[in-house]
Amino acid sequence: MELQHTDVVVIGAGAVGSMALWQLSKREGLAVVGIEQYGRVHSHGSYAGESRVFRTAVHEGGTYVPMIQRSRELWRELERESGRDIYYEVGALSIAPEGFPDLLTAQGTVREFDLEHRMLSTEELRAEFPQHRVQDGDVGLLDARGGGLRPEVAIMSALDIAERNGAELHFNTPVIDIEERPNGVVVRTTQGAWLARTVVVASGSWSTRLSPELDELLRLQVLGLTWFMPKDPTLFVPERFPAFLRDAGSVHFFGAPSFDGYAFKACTNPEWPVFRDVAEVPTHHTREELIKIGQRAAELFEGINPEPVRESVHHCAYTPDRLPVVDLNASGRIVTVAGMSGHGFKFAPKIGEWAAQLVTDEDAGVDPRFALPAHMARLALTGPYTGGGH
Repeated sequence: MELQHTDVVVIGAGAVGSMALWQLSKREGLAVVGIEQYGRVHSHGSYAGESRVFRTAVHEGGTYVPMIQRSRELWRELERESGRDIYYEVGALSIAPEGFPDLLTAQGTVREFDLEHRMLSTEELRAEFPQHRVQDGDVGLLDARGGGLRPEVAIMSALDIAERNGAELHFNTPVIDIEERPNGVVVRTTQGAWLARTVVVASGSWSTRLSPELDELLRLQVLGLTWFMPKDPTLFVPERFPAFLRDAGSVHFFGAPSFDGYAFKACTNPEWPVFRDVAEVPTHHTREELIKIGQRAAELFEGINPEPVRESVHHCAYTPDRLPVVDLNASGRIVTVAGMSGHGFKFAPKIGEWAAQLVTDEDAGVDPRFALPAHMARLALTGPYTGGGH
């Protein structure tokens, strides 16, 4: 198989790969190739599903806030360059019982970074957001910089701009293997082979197939999405209904306003096990699961039909501590990005920027905890990811 030569190959054109391609395509004189096993903006990736919640007041703690703040700038930049609407800054509303641990952490993040927000009492929630069935003792945190992202639009925009800037993109082209050599890295695919100076592996849930060193670190968690039709869809449009997180007892819901004009996203996940490979992941909810999710949704949202109008099942690779892998290997030839752990889309532009900086020997300033050796050292102490809440 004759080798084609290039400077950089990016494997995977999903959330992180598309953003890395966008950033790399801006580097003058750099030959960039992107390779994707499915078509352009497909339904198989972790990003798929119409919308994603964007939050700055995160309950995961302050580690992510600078990444999210930079990503917000990059989302706006991507909108300007593409001319498309991607980031709807309509707020992100967290509702939970007063003293709920995740809410307390988010409040701490707000104070630490002086984030624009409002705290709402039970009475204020009921008056301002009648779409939610607020329980006695619930309080709310409205993150003013939060909102909803359109993932498919974002990825299409990044790929279109990368191509316009000169990147060479190949779709429906599975990668067979990668081989590091003294003069570069060979990427073999079903459609040909490339020799690149540097390779970015951003293959998401398929990461362990190309990077076996991740096999003990990553596990796949199943993420189910459901949409419901309210009696009055005008109450659930972005201008009136922020993206949200709801916690009531053991039930956790997350979702986004209606972008299609008739249904809004409200999701909670059944007790699915974790998996080792995408081939093992279920492709749909069962009938029993959908009935239960609909019953729970009707308890938390006012005036909705409890039968989902549509549903889909996705997956994401998790690390035990939910920190991502952003790593440049010892030779400086392979950048690995993996383990977005269910919350990575909001800061995908920053991860893509880091990947591009690592490729071009710029001072990326990646958190040292994200390096693969640091992950493996922690894994030796904690053991692999075994499942848990979204």
